[in-house]
Amino acid sequence: MNRLAAAALFFGLAASPVLAQEVGEVGVDWLGNDIIVEAFKDPQVDGVTCHVSYFERGVIDRLQKGNWFEDPSDSSIACRQTGPITIRDIDLGKGGEEVFNQGISLIWKQRVVNRIYDKANDTLIYLSHSRQVQDGSAKMSLSSVPLYGQTVTWTNGKPQ
Repeated sequence: MNRLAAAALFFGLAASPVLAQEVGEVGVDWLGNDIIVEAFKDPQVDGVTCHVSYFERGVIDRLQKGNWFEDPSDSSIACRQTGPITIRDIDLGKGGEEVFNQGISLIWKQRVVNRIYDKANDTLIYLSHSRQVQDGSAKMSLSSVPLYGQTVTWTNGKPQ
């Protein structure tokens, strides 16, 4: 395996906290471009499932427009309670923590989901965005799961 492929494999696998399952694929044109919908469960919060959708370029589109090795930064996210909520050890800082990432270019560009706990409103926030070495994108999507009024188990005790 050449070094470039080995690096791509390493960064793609080493940085992925959780794997998503493809649950939908919608063709948008005759060029093979699709909108993909994937589901993933938060690895530290049982009972929450997120669905991420994104645009995947087809081979013909890549041939016509160049830029062979990456997909657009656009994505959308929706997270909902799908069972009893149990929250294990989560990062309570303002930046939250990365719960999902997926390579969208050969090496450096990634689709990322961060979970942030909004203590004042007792809500889990999920932010989908892209991470790049330079020329970061302002394209993002946000979803929240309110905990107010829900039976929630905090394994380390609810933050005060």
